[in-house]
Amino acid sequence: MKNNFPIKINNIIKEMQNGLTPEVIANWYFIVQNRASQLCPKDLRGKIIIEQDPVLPMKFKLNISKRTIPFVIAAIDQSSSEMPYSTKLYFEKVHEIILQEFTKTNTSTR
Repeated sequence: MKNNFPIKINNIIKEMQNGLTPEVIANWYFIVQNRASQLCPKDLRGKIIIEQDPVLPMKFKLNISKRTIPFVIAAIDQSSSEMPYSTKLYFEKVHEIILQEFTKTNTSTR
């Protein structure tokens, strides 16, 4: 029983690391982008653009219209239950940053 503990810890750490690889994050951005595009009206579908930096593969640029933000947030929320734990934490932070930026731009334009 005691010998299994280090193996379990090692497996948990590997699972956490695997959820934060550039490929996994990019795949989930693709899923979120597709779900958000399905949720939003047709005229806004081209306003959701997510690009992965070719040099820094963990860096992503979200180019989304203010009008698409609710759909992107909804897509993140819908997808989070399917994500690995560490990926879910990553996207919770993305969710938070999107809302902060949206709030900041809305309060500064008034």
